[in-house]
Formats: sequence, C-alpha cells, structure tokens
Amino acid sequence: MNEIKAVADRLKGLRDIMDVSVVEAAEVCGVSVDQYEAYETGTIDIPVSVLQSMAKKYKIDLGTLISGDEPRMQSYCLTKKGKGLSVSRRSDYKYQALATGFQNRKADPFLVKITPEETKEMRFNSHPGHEFNYMIEGSMKIVVDERELILEEGDSIYFDATKTHGMQALNGEEAKFLAIII
Repeated sequence: MNEIKAVADRLKGLRDIMDVSVVEAAEVCGVSVDQYEAYETGTIDIPVSVLQSMAKKYKIDLGTLISGDEPRMQSYCLTKKGKGLSVSRRSDYKYQALATGFQNRKADPFLVKITPEETKEMRFNSHPGHEFNYMIEGSMKIVVDERELILEEGDSIYFDATKTHGMQALNGEEAKFLAIII
C-alpha cells in the first residue's frame, strides 16, 4: 500500500504542478472523475494504463511516475533476470518493467504474469498506443474489441490498445507473456 500511496502522491502532485483539472485527467485516462479521484487517494490500485496515459500527458517517463527515479541510460539498459521494476498496479496482473532505466524510450516492455484465479473474471481496459504480446509460458484468452483469441507458447498478437482488451489465463496454469506498449 505504501508503494501505491507514493505513486498516487506523485500523480496528484504532477497534476497540481501542471495545472491539470481532475476532469481533464479523467478524460485523458478514459475513466470517471470519481474513479480518477480514487486513484489519487492511494487507497486502490492504479492501472498501468492510467499511469501511462498521465505520463504521456505530462511528458515524463512512465518509470519516473512509478518509481520516482529518473532514467539515466542513453546507450542501453540491461535488466537482469528477475530484476525489472515490479509494478503491482493491479492484483490480477503482475508486471515487471524491463526498461525503466533507459531515457526517452519509444516503447515500454513488461514481463507480465497472470493466474487463472486472479483472471477468472476478466477485467477490460484500454490505453493510448499499440500493444504487442508474446506468449512465453502457458496459454491465455485475449479479448480485443470483443473478439476472443487464444494464445499459446510462441504465439503473439499486435493490436490497437485503444480498443477494449483483457486477458485470462487458461488450463489452470499461470500464463507469462512479454507485453510491449508502444
């Protein structure tokens, strides 16, 4: 909860500094004003899509908004196995950011893990840009713009992330995939 509160405080502080109204922030994120205000309290998880939308609005790095640290790498950014920045923004998705140390990234790569228990009830979201998912382990159902698709190890999908989408682990096993948000 402390991590969520710290991110919420940065989110609210930036909104105040940038003189952005709650109404405008909610519109940028595609959520209601009440929902956006709840994110800024730090009492509930903040979806990565909301953080990414606001990071783009403020022209700051997503990793900076999440961690409070500025990226420093310009030539390359090495992320050792299991050492990516943990992004626990949603209980049903476990994100590990893989390039937060690189300045001026053109994309945000994440290692994502989902379990059947946590995704039994599929939750949908949308965010600016495009998304590429590559299945590493397990299988999952992905719904993009009301179209259901099954991805298994080695399969990939590229889609317009402004379309409503959600994922669900299948076969009673954890699913692990690389998600690149562009």
